[in-house]
Amino acid sequence: MIETATIPVGAIGRGRRPDGEGSVQVQLDPNLKIGTAKVFAIYGKGGIGKSTTSSNLSVAFSKLGKRVLQIGCDPKHDSTFTLTKKLMPTVIDVLESVDFHAEELRAEDFVFPGYNGVMCVEAGGPPAGTGCGGYVVGQTVKLLKEHHLLDDTDVVIFDVLGDVVCGGFAAPLQHADRALIVTANDFDSIFAMNRIVQAIGAKAKNYQVRLGGVIANRSAATDQIDKFNDRIGLKTMAHFPDLDVIRRSRLKKSTLFEMDPSPELEAVQKEYLRLAAALWVGSDPLSAVPMKDRDIFDLLGFD
Repeated sequence: MIETATIPVGAIGRGRRPDGEGSVQVQLDPNLKIGTAKVFAIYGKGGIGKSTTSSNLSVAFSKLGKRVLQIGCDPKHDSTFTLTKKLMPTVIDVLESVDFHAEELRAEDFVFPGYNGVMCVEAGGPPAGTGCGGYVVGQTVKLLKEHHLLDDTDVVIFDVLGDVVCGGFAAPLQHADRALIVTANDFDSIFAMNRIVQAIGAKAKNYQVRLGGVIANRSAATDQIDKFNDRIGLKTMAHFPDLDVIRRSRLKKSTLFEMDPSPELEAVQKEYLRLAAALWVGSDPLSAVPMKDRDIFDLLGFD
């Protein structure tokens, strides 16, 4: 039986090497490494469009012939609905249905096919105030490995809850090769991005995750993003403007690759395909140095 993790804070990581300065996150079980797939963790301010970005990026990888698995890491379990056309049960849901006897589960109980062959998992999360998101992520990867679902996967995308960078929801960084940050061209999004850079830097001390770059989203211009990137050492990998077709795709429960063709839509699709191709080829990791809060306040804005 899998027991829910209730661990006193003082006991977390006791007797183990520290997981980044000040961190009390539980260390990654070495037996839960994903394997040969390229793993990307998508972070960003809440509501910035991470699920839209993740789902369309998953499709872009699949259009390049890659076998893709997308893992939603949010209790709302809405990461993959444009791929599957409905809200799918979470890993926590199905574990509860068998009283946490994971051996009773079949792969089809928690992994669901999506558009163009993308495989979809919603990790979910514990009820509010009752548990740790890191436990949920760990159980999800464990189930995927036990069912050999990672053996033939080329790309894994973690779509992570909002700008929460506490130990639990930073857990995907323990598995990822590259972390990507979705941001808009505004103060709040960039402020959240700076905190995420700090979290990635902490995890990079003990894990292989490195900063991959920035995805500018819902923004006509990128001047504030560019200003911030230049200061701390980040690069923008893709830019998606605030187009109504993107809003409509969510309402139609569809990815952008399923919408009626138009010149503006074709440009967005090409940008996703270009981003997927660049991520597959790989690039040198970025060594960004986060800023102090007050320094960001002074940097951004207009003279």
